[in-house]
Amino acid sequence: MENQPIIVERTLNASIAKVWKAITDKDEMKNWYFDLAEFKAEVGFKFQFMGGDTNGKQYLHLCEITEVIPEKKLTYSWRYDGYVGNSFVSFELSEQENKTLLRLTHEGLETFPQGNPDFAKGNFAEGWNYIVNTALKNYLA
Repeated sequence: MENQPIIVERTLNASIAKVWKAITDKDEMKNWYFDLAEFKAEVGFKFQFMGGDTNGKQYLHLCEITEVIPEKKLTYSWRYDGYVGNSFVSFELSEQENKTLLRLTHEGLETFPQGNPDFAKGNFAEGWNYIVNTALKNYLA
């Protein structure tokens, strides 16, 4: 059970093209996700950003895009500078009655240091639920 990925699904009241742009255009991403210096939806593109608990430790996230199927799927690795472990985040899009079903999957969390409470699965679940169900939903509204 611990090795199960986090999956967050949300039907968004927006076209696939609009959702795809929101998850792949750095100028749009900064409004609901992270403010990235650079981002390109191209396999092999590497990007990084700082993030963590608002009042706590910040971590340098190191990511590399591993799969791109335009307007269908975006996957990238997600790891932390100076820590063991590597995980993968996927955004999958499908049309659903003139809306977009977004399915976010974050797998491999069990590879992160288990003794660090910042890497607890519940923190990731809470974060992704907020990002998809509140931040992205409100941005697209």
